Amino acid sequence: MKKLELACPCGSGKPYAHCCGPLHAGEPAASAEALMRSRYSAFALNLPDYLLASWHPSTRPADLTEEGPAPRWIGLKVLAAASAGDAASVEFVATCRVGGRAQRLHEKSRFVLEDGRWYYVDGEF
Repeated sequence: MKKLELACPCGSGKPYAHCCGPLHAGEPAASAEALMRSRYSAFALNLPDYLLASWHPSTRPADLTEEGPAPRWIGLKVLAAASAGDAASVEFVATCRVGGRAQRLHEKSRFVLEDGRWYYVDGEF
């Protein structure tokens, strides 16, 4: 009997174990888009340590405490991804539910490659 593999929350269509799971376990992302997808999955799976570790030290917050009800992340759509050397950007729309209400986050995120690892820098909403 085939073992059931859970789909990755990032919406890639791949099993979590072959998509964002290895990144969450410490493997470096192959691209800024892969890092962005893994960060979305980390939000969906409530992995704050990964989110902080994948955030560039120059813009990283001290913690990720939120006030109010936690969002339940329900979808991700990547609109565009571009890279030039050690800099990249990814534009996406993420949807979530907060207190039963659907919300959308449309962001163009900036990433930087340092020492063979991609890091999230910041984003424009």
